[in-house]
Amino acid sequence: MDKFDIIKSLLEENRSIRRFDFSKKIEDSTLKKLVELTRYCASGRNLQPLRYRIVSTETECKAIFPYLAWAGYYKDWEGPEEKERPAAYIIQCMDTSLAPDCLCDDGLQLEAITLGATASGIGGCIIKSFNMQKIAEILHIQPRFKPRYVLALGYPVEKAKIVDLNDEGDIRYYRDSEQIQCVPKRPITELLL
Repeated sequence: MDKFDIIKSLLEENRSIRRFDFSKKIEDSTLKKLVELTRYCASGRNLQPLRYRIVSTETECKAIFPYLAWAGYYKDWEGPEEKERPAAYIIQCMDTSLAPDCLCDDGLQLEAITLGATASGIGGCIIKSFNMQKIAEILHIQPRFKPRYVLALGYPVEKAKIVDLNDEGDIRYYRDSEQIQCVPKRPITELLL
């Protein structure tokens, strides 16, 4: 397989996973390796203003869980049950002493981390809807570091796949009859101008 096909394969597999095997822990050394991938990403002005807080103890994982919102399209689902919760989190924070914003660094770095996780058999879900103040308070994050995203991580107990966008153009992800999460994607013909 050439490098292009490897990247394409990882991108196809790198879906948001929301149900995990909580009993299977992720080593801190693995979480640090995932964060290390961000060093190799492009950075606006090469400022590198993002910092990361690893959350891997059961106590901290349980403490922050109530302050996360899960899967907006699943209206009757409040998130994974206790045995299917993430085994770890990585909190992406902006170092406001360096700059007020990070341009596009946040997305580039989150993609690098989730691709690394996917390559390691770990699933992830990037969460933007969370109580920033409570997360910072629980994790004793200094005020100059503003949480931007929470990345939930764990070994998946669910499957996700890309499907073609239907004729109605509905982009909402859903679970099929086999409980596989289906993620509709636009065809290349709609992407090109």
